[in-house]
Amino acid sequence: MNIKKPKFWDYSRPNIFAYLLYPISLFVKLMFFLKTKQRKKKTKIKTICIGNIYIGGTGKTTLSIKINELLSKRNIKSCFIKKFYKRQNDENQLLRRKGKLFLSSSRINAIFQAENENYEVAILDDGLQDHTIDYNIKFVCFNTINWKGNGMTIPSGPLREEFNNLKKYKNIFLNGNLENIDNLKNEIIKINQNINIHIGKYDPLNISEFKKENKYLVFSGIGNHQTFISMLKMHGLNILKDIEFSDHHNYSNKEIDQILSDANDLNCKIITTEKDYLRLEKKNINKIGYIKSALKIIDEDKLLKAIL
Repeated sequence: MNIKKPKFWDYSRPNIFAYLLYPISLFVKLMFFLKTKQRKKKTKIKTICIGNIYIGGTGKTTLSIKINELLSKRNIKSCFIKKFYKRQNDENQLLRRKGKLFLSSSRINAIFQAENENYEVAILDDGLQDHTIDYNIKFVCFNTINWKGNGMTIPSGPLREEFNNLKKYKNIFLNGNLENIDNLKNEIIKINQNINIHIGKYDPLNISEFKKENKYLVFSGIGNHQTFISMLKMHGLNILKDIEFSDHHNYSNKEIDQILSDANDLNCKIITTEKDYLRLEKKNINKIGYIKSALKIIDEDKLLKAIL
């Protein structure tokens, strides 16, 4: 069962619950430090890690897809690498729609499979904290709304590692709808003046299918629900109600029936994300529309220079 992240993780400052959990956070930090001492394995194939330090909802999958698209246009044979997690089948399906996916319980084994099939570049969706692989390039993704939350590490906050660790990275990617960009840039530069800051904006590909004069009920089980809502509102859709589920949530028939009932009571159309729609499978989905979205990179040349 997926657990929804606690609200206090995204408060601007830590609260009493965050401080009560701090002793456990110290233990987690120790485990992280010990993992950094693992021996790294080198690979023949070029590896690009799209990771994060804020847990979930930072746009890793959309950036992975975009980079694969940019490389394919330049006739560079690239593929996706992902560690197998049963609850992430929605992301696996999405990646398979966009390219070749190598999936394994061990990322390094998946990379070796890609090498055997003569791929030139492996794009890893997640894995920044996997210290067994000597990555060629690493991108740290953030969502511009959630940012770093309360700034504390798990379980006191949403960070997998200390925010100050940005000083050891070379590339950061800000995903969202261009919210608060200048302030975030200033905060990053205070830690690392030499880091490359890349910016992406979500574009809905099929927004014309949804009429602005209608009212909508929107639901999603993704890590950046508020970014999704913000994108729809920016394009003029009237969101009467939105419902947030945990990331990678598996919907029950009862939950879908309740959503349909709520939409009927409010005289609303229903919208969700493509990832959520893939998780609905054969449930009652004929009344549910979904948004296909793509990432627009504000400075593609700068990103490609970092990669190539």
